[in-house]
Amino acid sequence: MKLFFISDIHGSVYYLNKALERFKEENADFIVILGDILYHGARNPLSLEYDAKKVTEIINDYADKIIAVRGNCDSEVDQMVLDFPIMSTYSTILYENRRLFLTHGHKYNEDNMPKLNDGDVFIYGHFHIPRAEKKDNIYFINPGSITLPKESNPHTYGILEGDIFRIKDIEGNVFKEIKFD
Repeated sequence: MKLFFISDIHGSVYYLNKALERFKEENADFIVILGDILYHGARNPLSLEYDAKKVTEIINDYADKIIAVRGNCDSEVDQMVLDFPIMSTYSTILYENRRLFLTHGHKYNEDNMPKLNDGDVFIYGHFHIPRAEKKDNIYFINPGSITLPKESNPHTYGILEGDIFRIKDIEGNVFKEIKFD
């Protein structure tokens, strides 16, 4: 199974379309959205081609392929227009004998970790900074932001296939990579 990860779309039609082009090219099975889908947030600038209603229309076409968690900018009003669940603070996927703990990062993060086992993977968004590293036998992965990257990072997404997680820039070039032991 091949999983495609994006986070922090923040209502950008332009970057959502770029991400969906990559999803198709990557031939992934599912899209994992780590929160902040429609709203740009009070601390963020308006994203390129900001149009929450159009993002809703586009992304609902992929509802049967989406696993999503709630970000700090997502609300119950957003859930009313989306055809897939987004209201959970976290989700888990059992993937090749390890647990993937999916969250946005505003509640669960490195300072407030859930109980995980050695070799489990903590995957989050929120900070808009790509990360792929192993610390204390837990893998920490942040695919970055498809729309509003921070700290001079590129627009990025993630791909998990087998035991390798790759963070790629919007053009599909590998930016960071980690192999699970």
